[in-house]
Amino acid sequence: MVNYKPIYVTRPYLPPLEELLPSLENIWKTRVLTNIGPYHQLLEKKLAKQLKVPYICLFNNATTALLVALKALKITGDVITTPFSFIATSNVLLWNNINPIFVDIELGSLNIDAKLINEKITKRTSAIMPVHCYGNPCDVMAIEEIANRYNLKVIHDASHAFGVEAVGKGVMSFGDISVISFHATKIFNTFEGGAIAVNSLELKNKIDLLKNFGIENESSINGEGINGKLNEFSSVLGLTQLNHISELIDQRKSISKRYIKELSNIKGIRFQEIKDSIKYNYSYFPIIIENEYKLNRNELYDLFQKNKIFLRKYFYPLISNTPKYRHMQSSRLDQLPIANRIAEQVLCLPIYPELSLTDQNRVINILKEASR
Repeated sequence: MVNYKPIYVTRPYLPPLEELLPSLENIWKTRVLTNIGPYHQLLEKKLAKQLKVPYICLFNNATTALLVALKALKITGDVITTPFSFIATSNVLLWNNINPIFVDIELGSLNIDAKLINEKITKRTSAIMPVHCYGNPCDVMAIEEIANRYNLKVIHDASHAFGVEAVGKGVMSFGDISVISFHATKIFNTFEGGAIAVNSLELKNKIDLLKNFGIENESSINGEGINGKLNEFSSVLGLTQLNHISELIDQRKSISKRYIKELSNIKGIRFQEIKDSIKYNYSYFPIIIENEYKLNRNELYDLFQKNKIFLRKYFYPLISNTPKYRHMQSSRLDQLPIANRIAEQVLCLPIYPELSLTDQNRVINILKEASR
């Protein structure tokens, strides 16, 4: 029996160490490690250009960025969101004493179903917080129209959507605020990190105050602020990563296309629907295991585990089914039939630039053999 090495669902990309060394040596000389230093400022400018947004505010992680986004827009009451996301999306609402109101997702895109949002809006609703699921843009235009009609704010959780474009624009330019993650597992990483994209300098200045204790200058402090700054080490990594990002996305695209080619004819395997007009980043590769497949999702997951291939049931459990949320009216099973179904069927396959053809074949062959 062949003793295969483990394959994980993702593997963080790190650029060649020698590319970072000149900047790290400069940090050693200047001793500027944090407090919005020169590399932090440079990365904000370069990211704004890369992501096609007017302004970027860097953060130590995307969860802190979401918390500050809610504070900056003075969101209260109820916020309409999706249950099919990472738990942080809803947790930031609870931390701000805001009630998440869950809306079901679309079967194809796996994003919040914009057609269902209207019926959830009440006098308590202050905002909509959609997620670009796996980087696939939600219906940004429909959500914008709803928000304008009811005078609601829109905060996009764009954690997976680095470099994605929709309707010919950077997807992070939509809404009042977009938040992105630069966690180690993301397509673009700064070890840990995140950012807020905004369209006005006034809002950027407000957010920059909130992420730095509210310090305006040595003699003026707004007490609402917290410590959300990104350090200089992480900023240097981000600047170096930008030199490789186009190549990394192309490599992910090749793997994604190969999966689609090899798996398209297998009954019971379905892919997330991504419109041809979208400029996508291939950050994840989810498959939906439907009833026609010989194994259910959990059985297939266990089979991969036995073969040392560690996939993710991502997102499972559904946020609305976890203890903090399951008591809510909008968490009821009959309110979220599609989200509950997908959470029981989804598996994310390995996808990262260094995934070899041999390892891709291991994944593909297991899926083919288990379908017979």
